[in-house]
Amino acid sequence: MPPDVMGRDDATEVLRAFVVDGGLSIAFTRAFEEPDMWGLLLVDIARHAARAFARESAYTEDEALRRIIDMFEAEIARPTDMGNTTPRSQQGH
Repeated sequence: MPPDVMGRDDATEVLRAFVVDGGLSIAFTRAFEEPDMWGLLLVDIARHAARAFARESAYTEDEALRRIIDMFEAEIARPTDMGNTTPRSQQGH
């Protein structure tokens, strides 16, 4: 958990993501009243990932972010896997 949420009663976990057999498996809570807030969340995640690539690889932050955005746009336009979304109530939780 991020240090700034430890011990906070007002913090809500909204997303967990795992790579399994080369694919993505996620668990999330809708959490927001409006869907556009997910756009903000995804941009924040992309920026953090770009900074990590800039620290840990030969990419600059701008190059990494551009590649993330390019793939996001390509995947929106031509999905490689639509996946499925199953409510927790149907997963035996």
